[in-house]
Formats: sequence, structure tokens, C-alpha cells
Amino acid sequence: MGDTTQLARAQRELSRRAKLVDASELGQPTPCTEWDVRALLVHVVEGSGMARRLLDGAAAQDARAAFGREHGADLAAELDAAFAEELAGFERSGAMEMTVHHPAVGDIPGAVLYNFRTADYVLHSWDLARATGQDEGLPEDLVTATWEMLQPMAPVIGRTGVFGTGPSGDVPDDAPRQRRLLDLTGRRP
Repeated sequence: MGDTTQLARAQRELSRRAKLVDASELGQPTPCTEWDVRALLVHVVEGSGMARRLLDGAAAQDARAAFGREHGADLAAELDAAFAEELAGFERSGAMEMTVHHPAVGDIPGAVLYNFRTADYVLHSWDLARATGQDEGLPEDLVTATWEMLQPMAPVIGRTGVFGTGPSGDVPDDAPRQRRLLDLTGRRP
């Protein structure tokens, strides 16, 4: 069994923020310009479901079935259920070493999927906080882990289509790491 501590912490951070969202805030825009708060939460629920399917051995096409389903009014509860299933999948023996068939990036080790999911939750925690006026501070160790994973991709990250235009080039190297991470991933606080 692999160490799932960072994923569990990133999930808790996002879950905590999701539980603070009022129904009146679901239509608020987020830094992910194509999503409002509701769409962001749906994205996270469905992405977590996709990861669980991949860890269960699903083909890429079958993993896509996690997307586009109906969601209820209590997205925070759906999120917690999806997170629990996903975490259980990563905790299984061999999950980090197995090859998963990711629909967007192809065949990757489970450990890479783990890093993707952790980073997704860290970044979307900030997006949710920004959209709903919550505290935008992120746990430093999760910021560091996400930075260390994504920073080597700085020269090409803007071309992936996932992180907006990528780094602006305007944030100094001595800026706080959270600010550098947000800028790296196309977020301009």
C-alpha cells in the first residue's frame, strides 16, 4: 500500500471549503473561466470518479463514463463519497505501480495519477476559495508538493490546454511559493 497522506489532506482541504459554499454561491464565476462554482464541484466529483474507475482497471473509454451524469443538490456530500472511494482505490496494494489508461494523457503509472489528482484538489481548493470569498491560503506542504510536480513543466505548461496561458513571467523567483504556483498554473490572483 502506498502512502496516500497528501491526497487525503488535499481532499480534506477541498471538502472543507465545499461544505462552506452556500447554495446562492453555486452560480459564482471561478478562476477557471469556463466553470462556475457548481461546475467546478461537479468537475472534481466526476474527476474523482474517473480516477476510481481507472484504479479499478477501466479502459480509457469506460473511465469517461464518470463524466456527464446527473448530480443532486448536495455536491459536498457527493464529493465526500467520491473522495472516499478514490482514496480506497489508491490505498489498494499495487495501485501506485499499476498502469492506468487515462483518457486524456494515455497510459501512466498509478503514482502519476495520484500526483495529478492531488494537484487538482490543491489548485481547485484555491479556485473555490477565490470564487466564494473564503480564506485563499493553502497548506504549505501541499503547495510545495504541487510546485515540485508542476514546475519542471513551466516551459510547456501553457500549451497543455489545462492551465490557461501558463506562467505570466511577471512573478519574481522570491515571491511566496503559493503565488508562484498559482501563476504557473495560469491563475492571476
